[in-house]
Amino acid sequence: MSLAIELQVPTAQDGMSVYELVKNCPPLDTNSAYCNLLQCSHFADTSVAAVMYGDDGEGKLVGFISGYILPGKPDTLFVWQVAVSDQARGQGLASRMIQHILQRKNCAQVKFIETTITESNGASWALFESAAQKLNAPLTRSVMFEKQMHFNGEHDSEMLVRIGPFG
Repeated sequence: MSLAIELQVPTAQDGMSVYELVKNCPPLDTNSAYCNLLQCSHFADTSVAAVMYGDDGEGKLVGFISGYILPGKPDTLFVWQVAVSDQARGQGLASRMIQHILQRKNCAQVKFIETTITESNGASWALFESAAQKLNAPLTRSVMFEKQMHFNGEHDSEMLVRIGPFG
C-alpha cells in the first residue's frame, strides 16, 4: 500500500483529530478540544496539518503544527506546538511542516521563529537546532516560564528559543 502525506491549511473539521494526535504524543501538553478548534480556524494561516492518504483515499492526520504571528511583532512566528504521530516519525515531517508555514504569503515578513521547549525535550531541541541550520540563522535560548515562579513547581521550566534573523 502506497502512502502519501499532504501538507495543508487546517480547518475546524481537523480540530478533534488534532486533539487526539496531541493526546497520543507525550510529552506534549494536551490542550482543550476547543483550543484545538481555535488553532485550526483562527490560527489556520500559520498552522499546518499533515494528512496521510492511503490507496483507499482515506486521510488520517499524522502531523500538526500550531503557530501564530506574535502580536506587535509581525516579523515573528511563534510555534506553539509540534506533533507527529509514531507512524510518520523519522521522515523529516516536522521540518517540512515548519518550512511549509514559512513559505506562505502571510509569513513573507517573518524573520524570526520563537517557541518554548523544556530542557528534557530532546526531539524538539533537535528539530529547532536543525531549523536554525537550514535557515542559516542563530539560535538563542533563555528562560521564558520558570518552574517555580510560573508553574508552582508542577511543570518544568520552558526555555524560549529564538531563531533569526533569517532571509
